[in-house]
Amino acid sequence: MPSLRDIKRRIGSVQSTKQITRTMEMVATAKIRHATERIVAATPYSEAMANTLASVAAQSANVHHPLMEEHEEKKAALAIVVVSDRGLAGGFNSNIFRMVDKYRAANDAEGVKTDVIVCGKKGASYFHYRKLEPVMVFRDMSADPTLSEAREISSYVRSRFLDGTVDEVKVFYNHARNAADQDLREELLLPVSAETLTTKGDEDGKKEVIATTDFEPSSEEVLDQLLPSYVGTMVYHALIDSAAAEQGARRKAMKSATDNATEMVETLDRLYNRVRQGAITTEITEIVGGAAALEE
Repeated sequence: MPSLRDIKRRIGSVQSTKQITRTMEMVATAKIRHATERIVAATPYSEAMANTLASVAAQSANVHHPLMEEHEEKKAALAIVVVSDRGLAGGFNSNIFRMVDKYRAANDAEGVKTDVIVCGKKGASYFHYRKLEPVMVFRDMSADPTLSEAREISSYVRSRFLDGTVDEVKVFYNHARNAADQDLREELLLPVSAETLTTKGDEDGKKEVIATTDFEPSSEEVLDQLLPSYVGTMVYHALIDSAAAEQGARRKAMKSATDNATEMVETLDRLYNRVRQGAITTEITEIVGGAAALEE
């Protein structure tokens, strides 16, 4: 049975931890609002970009663009892994790593080499430990990604895809379904799928009406301008979506830790009272026994 001093010290330690986790929960809650506002601000542009490309693809069936063409043979793939710089976010990072490892294992089985681009310190450490050095690493930006980061990634993957050194590019990240829940996403970035663009619909599954459009100077040149911007937009949207999901996951993890600390303090308080009552009972028994011995 632990002593009263040990239990009291343990209660103080748990209460200090509870204050930290509670503070981190409140900070994450404040950051979620900012991250969500960024997604709301960026979504109309990304949707308009996809709608425009859908219109071009639907009315230019015979138009071909290098970023939309599948390579004859898949020899190399590139995975963009979006995780966090810090931990204490539950399974936010580990779920992504499992998904990427599964993708790499499937490629290895087919003789396909897989390189990775990592956004987040946790990803850099994870792959470095497994002797896989990422071709690009971005640190200290997971909570506040920038357009320059997205453009750098987009420019690199496009050049690798166009020169034939990469045949497929996928992005792996956590989608912020709401302030509390996240969904794992594995999206094909390159080649851009014409089928996906032309069958774009809303959340109810209804097809959008695509108006007839005349392209000047030509639909080929329109695609040549829009597709690179589309790739960059999709990368940026994944980054800011992951940033919002990270704060949601951290808030959820810290709330769970705070609740567990509260429960542990209650348990320790009961143990403290029980030990204290036992000590008092022992003292009373000793006093009564001593008094009885004196009377005899």
